[in-house]
Amino acid sequence: MPTLVPLSRERHAQKCWRHWTSYAFAAQQGLVPLVAAEFPKATMALPIAFVQQGEAYLPVAVLGIEPGVNLFVAPDGRWLGGYVPAVLRSYPFSLAQTGEGQWALCIDEESGLLVAAGEGEPFFAAGGELAERVKAVMAVLQQVEHSRQTTVRACASLSQYGLIKPWPIRVKLGESQDEVEGLFQIDEGVLNRLADGPFLELRRVGALALAYCQLLSMQHIDLLGRLAAHRVQAVSPPPFNLEEPELIQFDWDALRKGGHAGEEG
Repeated sequence: MPTLVPLSRERHAQKCWRHWTSYAFAAQQGLVPLVAAEFPKATMALPIAFVQQGEAYLPVAVLGIEPGVNLFVAPDGRWLGGYVPAVLRSYPFSLAQTGEGQWALCIDEESGLLVAAGEGEPFFAAGGELAERVKAVMAVLQQVEHSRQTTVRACASLSQYGLIKPWPIRVKLGESQDEVEGLFQIDEGVLNRLADGPFLELRRVGALALAYCQLLSMQHIDLLGRLAAHRVQAVSPPPFNLEEPELIQFDWDALRKGGHAGEEG
């Protein structure tokens, strides 16, 4: 489990951090949260589903077919897919809400990426403020949090209009099939029968884009079976030709306009 500690001068001024060089830290994460701004690109590379948390539904990338296994992480730590979820790219940093309702930048002190002074990137500049690279990470995480709030509202609207139903995923493994339970999908039949009023309301809150993207992403379920077969054969498949950006870049205009699945994000 991550040990998230708020970044502070008292605790971290004399330490440094390193960027990860392997996705081994995500090897046991079979479901990874997504936010709305990621959908256009994630849709083209990963299966997307919804999970239920209380009465709410939230989107996730489906990266495995059994608990504790991420099929998109090769044994040598390489990422095997065409898109890396934002929550993984920002590792070992994350935002956490404090008791005062504020957001604090945290680091996973058990990540192995916290090092002695002079052995990596500093957390703080000479004047005591956050170092520029850490400021950039925090800005990105704030954007992700902004999109997460948009995502929560959009998913609430999808649920309100009865557009989310159980998705019993069946993945073929050789001669047998594995079934993944507890996931949900968009009900395409209900979506197609929506009256003009609900349809326009869903478009207004950006929920239509999520619905169409989720349906389109379902084509990638077969990829899980292929990755699982490689895993059984102890063969590491070649990765996609993926150039990872240093920072997460979102098309906020497309998100606000409720862009369609085929648009760039």
